[in-house]
Amino acid sequence: MKKTLLTEEVFKMTFNKAYDRYKKRKMTCEEAADFLGVSISTFYRKRQRYEEDDFSGSFDRRLGLASPHKAADAEVVFLTKLFEEKYKAFSVSHFYEFAKREHKVGRSYNWVRNKLIEKGLVQKSNRGGKHRLRRERKAMAGMMLHQDGSKHRWISSLDYDLDLIVTMDDATSKITSCFLIGEEGTFSTFQGLYETILKEGLFCSLYTDRGSHYFYTPEEGGKVDKHRLTQVGRALRQLRINHIAAYSPEARGRSERMFGTLQNRLPQELELSNIKTIEEANRYIQEVYIPRHNERFCIKPADLESAFTSWADAEGLKDILCLEEERTVQNDNTIRYKGLILQIPENKHRYHYRKAAVMVHEYFDNRLALFYGQLCIGKYDANGKLDKNFVKEITSSEKKTCKHK
Repeated sequence: MKKTLLTEEVFKMTFNKAYDRYKKRKMTCEEAADFLGVSISTFYRKRQRYEEDDFSGSFDRRLGLASPHKAADAEVVFLTKLFEEKYKAFSVSHFYEFAKREHKVGRSYNWVRNKLIEKGLVQKSNRGGKHRLRRERKAMAGMMLHQDGSKHRWISSLDYDLDLIVTMDDATSKITSCFLIGEEGTFSTFQGLYETILKEGLFCSLYTDRGSHYFYTPEEGGKVDKHRLTQVGRALRQLRINHIAAYSPEARGRSERMFGTLQNRLPQELELSNIKTIEEANRYIQEVYIPRHNERFCIKPADLESAFTSWADAEGLKDILCLEEERTVQNDNTIRYKGLILQIPENKHRYHYRKAAVMVHEYFDNRLALFYGQLCIGKYDANGKLDKNFVKEITSSEKKTCKHK
């Protein structure tokens, strides 16, 4: 029977009829409940009250009483004012997290969302979206990582967009590295890999788009050349990390959805914290945002074992994750690199390095170093000036050698 909303008087009359038929055994409890459009337990309660006091007073004792769950008007005013004045750019779920953590709001998420909808502060969203085919995650953390960049107005006070470089684990969605930079490229890739490997360890494979700093692609839109390596490709091969190229936007769906979440949260938090520079933003991302994000969005992998392998040699890692270019030393023991003149200091290993082939390493922090084989023969700042600490190391080691002799 179709349930209808009845007034108290009509319900009393209907109940009397159902109760009378029940007492005459013409109707079971289940049929009487169905007749009234209520549950069996409700019919039991109403029957007991009817037999006790014939519904003296109100048929429903809750009528005229305020619900114990009803929020005070002041609480609703506080919540809506808080959203309007401070968090209007936030999504509802993002606002709810801050309201609970920063303002001790104890209500449920649905309650908060409904109040904001009632006040016209947010739109009720329509469920659904385009049909997607799910790609299964890797079973263990460290089996495959994604790296990508997203250009966006991450800092609202700046009049230009920045690239956010994110490295994330496929199995858990954990962000292992995240920072803002002016332009995505080889050095941003190296920085993301460096931070990830030092923090988590070596991993099995890296999944990226086919950007020119990741791969050489002979034909536009064609397959990548896995034999002609970029600087990134060379470094990954040295680390024995398999490099996988994505051939469609859909193939990078997991990282694309990650950036959707970040674009809906990170700019709002940076603006809320009155952050205006890249340096301040990166500090906030490292110290505040990433821990919160990972706690909120990470999932457990199918296999709790880890495929990460620890790596402790930070300096050795930098000498892999760097630009490498060969140069020939000139007669005055200098080499030229990107408009800089790098002077090789005197050392005990050779009288001079004229005509020798040396390798220049340029690191993602713009420092430089010169290598003769495995031997480091010079360290320089971003302007090509010799590192004073390196000169001191050479001098002290030579003195020790002479003293020993």
